Amino acid sequence: MRLDEVKGFVFDVDGTLVHRAGAELRVIPGAREVLDAVAASGRPYALFTNGSHAPPEAFARELREAGLPIEDEQVLTPLRSVQAYLARLSGDPRVLPFLTGSARGYLEGAGVRLVDGSNGARVDAVFVAHADETDFEQLERAARAVIAGARLLTGSYVSAYAGADGPILSRGAMITAAIAKASGARPVVVGKPSRAAVRVMERLLDLRSEEIAVIGDDVFLDVALGHIGRSQTVLVRTGISAALDLSGVPEKRRPHATVESVAAILDRL
Repeated sequence: MRLDEVKGFVFDVDGTLVHRAGAELRVIPGAREVLDAVAASGRPYALFTNGSHAPPEAFARELREAGLPIEDEQVLTPLRSVQAYLARLSGDPRVLPFLTGSARGYLEGAGVRLVDGSNGARVDAVFVAHADETDFEQLERAARAVIAGARLLTGSYVSAYAGADGPILSRGAMITAAIAKASGARPVVVGKPSRAAVRVMERLLDLRSEEIAVIGDDVFLDVALGHIGRSQTVLVRTGISAALDLSGVPEKRRPHATVESVAAILDRL
């Protein structure tokens, strides 16, 4: 597959452009060169990470410090795509969140109405991102809100994502699973892969999703996101799907191309 006719790009972050080892980011060889080549071609690109412990601007700053040419507005996360989802609900939805302090501040600054659901107050949606801590009281309030009709939204519902030293378990998925079990509800993903995520990447790049290539390391997140939007999809083998046997994946869910690392797409641009 060639990518010279693609009009824009969405790259995953962890396992695709960088590996994360604690607080340290290690740029994967060739990542900087690929981003530079896309920029030199005059085509826009964005990064979409399901990380939700910090505002998008914090991810952008971290990536710049690691050596990647990323501007604040180029980073998409579930904290941005959940806004696209909530904007389609009527009224001024009240959201009971599971967030870090900095993520809470970001959503409040964006105008999202956050509530704690205490004393029987109305809740329209429960949104689970990454949280450093929670307790049974908060989980019970969330489950009761969902039983009463609130939507259960989650940034991601996969169990883990790629780290430099192996999979990093998702706390958000753990919290979401607890609320889903107690309430009997099926969570709605608003990060990758989801239609809300497709909408924010189209808006950022000012392109139709069919004109975009999605490149990432996870068949069930990045490739699935691309298929929702009918984008071109490229799987890189430097992350969570490194050893995945694609013959066991239904054909319609497979990537359009598979490469050993992001550096391998340079000659396809």
